[in-house]
Amino acid sequence: QVQLVESGGGLVQPGGSLRLSCAASGSIFGINVLGWYRQAPGKERELVATFTSVGSTNYTDSVKGRFTISRDNARNTVYLQMNSLKPEDTAVYYCHAYLSPRHYWGQGTQVTVSS
Repeated sequence: QVQLVESGGGLVQPGGSLRLSCAASGSIFGINVLGWYRQAPGKERELVATFTSVGSTNYTDSVKGRFTISRDNARNTVYLQMNSLKPEDTAVYYCHAYLSPRHYWGQGTQVTVSS
């Protein structure tokens, strides 16, 4: 079992920044995909940024140049630095991990971008 706990969401004005954190615990050895998804009201959950199984990073086009995913292996934590936030970034952000053969999700953290 893997547990994922997100933190760092909130309300921010357009153009502002937030950093999300996701702490992983449990049977984390062997996790080879770790990253972030988001789901806006009335929309499907979409990939935001992730570390792939070969250690590279992958971003959805709409966040490239604005968001950065990073990880601290010593703390078993993955981060999402979000800059130049836009109203369309408003969503619930979920931490995701894949440890074969299961997908694991955090409880989600709300990010609202509004003036």
